[in-house]
Amino acid sequence: MRKRLTITNMKKMKQERNAISVLTAYDYPSAKLAEEAGIDVILVGDSLGNVVLGYDTTIPVTVDDIVYHTRAVARGAQNTFIVADMPFMSYGIGREATMRNAARIMQEGGAQALKLEGGEEIASDVEALVKAGIPVMGHIGLTPQSVHQLGGYKVQGKLDKEAEKLIQDAKALEQAGAFSIVIELVTESLATMISDVLSIPVIGIGAGRGCDGQVLVYHDILQYSSPYFEKKFVKTYADIGTTIRNAIHTYVDEVKNGNFPAEEHVFSAQTASIPALYGSTVADADSKETKQETVQPKKGVRLT
Repeated sequence: MRKRLTITNMKKMKQERNAISVLTAYDYPSAKLAEEAGIDVILVGDSLGNVVLGYDTTIPVTVDDIVYHTRAVARGAQNTFIVADMPFMSYGIGREATMRNAARIMQEGGAQALKLEGGEEIASDVEALVKAGIPVMGHIGLTPQSVHQLGGYKVQGKLDKEAEKLIQDAKALEQAGAFSIVIELVTESLATMISDVLSIPVIGIGAGRGCDGQVLVYHDILQYSSPYFEKKFVKTYADIGTTIRNAIHTYVDEVKNGNFPAEEHVFSAQTASIPALYGSTVADADSKETKQETVQPKKGVRLT
């Protein structure tokens, strides 16, 4: 039985150059498998909108969705640090509403921390949440909730002006009290610079090798989708999508051709129990006539 990491542990891991492994999970079995595999942190990302709920973006994901999936993950990974995303328009809409939504995810979902997208513009919300006792992970670079404003899914920080803004955002989030920052789809040199500048862990996704840890999506590393689209920053560790599809195809074939169920998959009743439940047919050997002899069912047994 391992102990759940704390934000203090994670800061120490950065200092000791002990890379932090982060993986998304959205339900009980994926969380349980991730914990058994030794993952450091589980993120219940709003990416569940894309990979679980079938949306084109993360924008339709609601607080109810996050609470539901976080609760399932918390049951499966009881000894792993769990971070849950605050979804689109659940924060930055007034302090009272932000705090109420955050409280729901923490109390009903069972997360240990929340993740918010944005930089300087949400620093005051981050500060308020931290002061209320809620650990906050920031998220800068490509922020999927702002995909329409960013003009699509593209690498951030290529221009000097963009890079300067991301550095300012990272510093603002640390100053506001964030315990860690996810930096997504930025140049490796910029991500490394930000990691070196900050005292808190920087977790990269598509941000190169200079970060203090890495996060990927469960369905990406396992190719658990159809169709699967290759991503430059993702490494595939297993192709379970093809395995699942082939297995189901074989099942369909066996049902159609009568090979399933086979002898080993059926149950045999004792001879005496069948007449007691359903009545027995007695053959009149002399007259060759067959008549039905009805047997009264045992008490409590209802015949259909």
